[in-house]
Formats: sequence, structure tokens, C-alpha cells
Amino acid sequence: MADLSKVSDRDALKSRREPYWHRLRPGCFVGYRPSARGGAGTWIARAYDEDASAYRLKALGSFGELLSRERFAAAKQAAEVFAVTVDRGSIAEEKIETVEDACRRFANSNVEAGSRFGRYVYPDPIAKVKLAKLRRSHVAAWRARLEATPALVSRRKKGDPVTRDRSPATLNRDMAVLRTALGRILAVGAPNTEAAWQEPLKPVKNAVMRRTLYLNRDQRRALVQAVSADAQPFVRALCLLPIRPGAVAALTAGSFDKRTAELTIGKDKAGNGRRIIVPAAAAHLFATAVKDKLPTAPLFMRANGKAWDKETWNDPIASAAKAADLPPAVTAYTLRHSTITDLVSAGLPLLTVAQISGTSAAMIERHYGHLNSAAATEALAGLAL
Repeated sequence: MADLSKVSDRDALKSRREPYWHRLRPGCFVGYRPSARGGAGTWIARAYDEDASAYRLKALGSFGELLSRERFAAAKQAAEVFAVTVDRGSIAEEKIETVEDACRRFANSNVEAGSRFGRYVYPDPIAKVKLAKLRRSHVAAWRARLEATPALVSRRKKGDPVTRDRSPATLNRDMAVLRTALGRILAVGAPNTEAAWQEPLKPVKNAVMRRTLYLNRDQRRALVQAVSADAQPFVRALCLLPIRPGAVAALTAGSFDKRTAELTIGKDKAGNGRRIIVPAAAAHLFATAVKDKLPTAPLFMRANGKAWDKETWNDPIASAAKAADLPPAVTAYTLRHSTITDLVSAGLPLLTVAQISGTSAAMIERHYGHLNSAAATEALAGLAL
């Protein structure tokens, strides 16, 4: 958890949607979200509501009129006042009249959903539609507009944003949060009628496409050798373990216990954390990476000392793939797919592969069950490059 009281620590934080939280006392937090464009970031209060059994959030603003060293104290005071108000049950129950109201209510306990609403709901005409008058045609029109909206691939600081056509999987994720927000307020409408607001929000079936681009070990070795020196440990880690790139990037020096070769993987799509024992090759890589680092430092860092993210790992991997004469479609996720493929092909039980990679056995079966299993081997150890 970040120490937001120090200006230097706040300035070192990278921009992201989820605020950095500073615990003031049990059930009371002040959060900070750095500005992606520079300048003062924004502050958020979070307090636990015992009656609702959920956290309530309140935007506090930037306090940009104050000196940098004074902003934490101001935000802390405002957060504590908000927490007292929540504790006393003094927050008036807000009126839920429109689609936007329903979404904002849900976003109070779900920051990620709030980010999606900010991009695809609040600016859209559907936001102002009264819930009492919401019809299937309103939601169907919103879905059609969303499908036609390109998905953002990269938020480059320079140049135009990189976009792509919105995939069915991305569409499903965006619809899911609206479906949940409305479902907490509205009853399901009668099927095949205009009252059936829920029907246009049904997910696209089989939206998650099987990843077919596979790199064998020689190709992955060539990629590692061709990638830039600062990216090499990070890319090598992706080749050694079938962990999501974002989870690898989020590892800190304290995530690895070199005495037991145990790796603690923080929050990712698999949940709030899990522990695995890593093979010898990965243990050696991680032991080298943690040397002379504080526990909170990124395990794999860029040349500037900051952690990797999807905005910074794409270019080195693409350049290395070109230099190694590999397919241009190679991405960080190609390495995860290739590693999982090797584990399943080697005969490692699907449940074990699922546990290591942080997904479900059903998902592994769906995407990799077609592979022919050989006799079980020391599959993880065999992944060493």
C-alpha cells in the first residue's frame, strides 16, 4: 500500500484507473489517482458502511489550489469526515431514477466498473433514460453503438491512440458491468417484449477465441536473445512460467522467497493472490532479479526503474520478434499460450496447469484439451531456455 503522505512517493506512482490507497484506520482510506497528463492527481475517500456491508466512495477533487505538501493533509481530513458521516448513517439515500444513477450506485463499490461506465455509458444517450421507461430498444441501440466503437489498444503519450475493432470478448466485458448494475435495481422484463431490457445484454457465445500462434522453445529462445537488455529478464520470465504478463509485471522483490523457491502472485484475473513453487530455472532468474532490491521494488524493472506494463512491453517484444524473424503477431500473451501448450502436451494434469496459470480447469480443457498428452514429465523444469 502506497504512502501517500510523501510527495516524492506520489510523484513516483504510475497512472492507472484503480486508485492507490492509504489506510487511515480500519474501514477508512484515502486514495490517490495520478494524472495521466501530469499535474495534480485526484483524491478519493473510501469508508466501510456496516449497514450496507460494502465500501462507499466519494471523489474529493485534486486540491490543486494547495501546495503539494499540503494536499495529503487536506484529503485525509476530508476522508475522515466522510467516514464519520458513513458511520453515523447520515448519507441520504440517493434517488435512483436513470440508468446513470444505477451505474453510479454500482460504481461506488466497483472502481473498474466505474471506469467502463465513464467511457461507454455516462457520455451515451442511454445514461439519461429513466429506469421506469427503459426498454429493450434503448439497450439494443446502446449495444450497437458500443459494438461500432473501436477498442483502445494503447494510450501512447505521443501520437494518436492505437485502436482495433471491438472483439466479442471485449464487448462481453463491457456489457457485463451494465447488466449487473441494472440488475441490482430493475426486475427482469418479460421475455420477447419491449420490457425485456436484459435481452440485448446477453453475452456473445464462444467469444473467447483460441490463441493459435505458438512458439516452440527454439523460437522463444531466439526472442529472448533478440529483446533489449532491460526487457530480457521480464520476457524470459514469461517463457518460464505460464503467468499473465500483467501479473508478472506486478511482481515485487518481496513476492519471491529464494529460500523456498516460492512465488506469491498478486491480484490478477485469477483473484487476490496465490502461491506456487517455481522450477530451478525460474528460481535462479528470480533470485538474480531480487538481488539488492527493497521488498516493494518491481521484481522486473525497466531501465528507468519503473515496472513494466502493457504500454511499455509491446514495442520491445514486437521489435525482438522482427529481429528474430518470428511472426509479427507475436505478443506477450503468445508466450503464455506457448508455455501452457507445452505443459499440457507434456502430460501435466489440466488441474495443475490451471492452478499454475491462474485460470480454470474448464478453460484449459476448452482451449488446450485437443492436444495429445504424452507421459507426465518434469514439465516445468523442461521449460528452461
